[in-house]
Amino acid sequence: MAGFGLTFKAMFKKRLTEQYPEQPKVTAPRFHGRHQLNRHPDGLEKCIGCELCAWACPADAIYVEGADNTEEERYSPGERYGRVYQINYARCILCGLCIEACPTRALTMTNEFELADSSRESLIYTKEQLLAGLTEGMVESPHSIFPGTDEQDYYRGLVTEAAPGTVPQVAVSKGEKPHDEEVGA
Repeated sequence: MAGFGLTFKAMFKKRLTEQYPEQPKVTAPRFHGRHQLNRHPDGLEKCIGCELCAWACPADAIYVEGADNTEEERYSPGERYGRVYQINYARCILCGLCIEACPTRALTMTNEFELADSSRESLIYTKEQLLAGLTEGMVESPHSIFPGTDEQDYYRGLVTEAAPGTVPQVAVSKGEKPHDEEVGA
């Protein structure tokens, strides 16, 4: 009788229906979504290729290959950078353990949660897909570190802009081409 009473009471309540594709869902501020590889304020990458995120991943969804920076080709302020960085979202459980393991805060999680795709290959995100876009005043890597600073100054937050004399890139939103490129080339 108690079970029937509960069912009878629920029959007259207003149903909660989400109109998801038409009305996008708002996520919580600390939602664990797609990963993002961050940059320093001058455009150098924060990832140092240490592979700690890959070791911390319980689903074995992250693959990192580190390489050494040279003075001619510098991608991060340290001696190493992540040459290959891949996250397999067919395996990733979005737990955030990789974020906690990262010593340089290079890896964070965004609020983007629409990761479904039609093939398994397209669920493997590469470094280019994960790397944060350039904002105003940043210079595309590789380039030299800010003059008069060292690796520690980057991690202390003392470098706040690109070096004087470098040509900053104009921030380009997704799907938009820079003005100086020829269409169809």
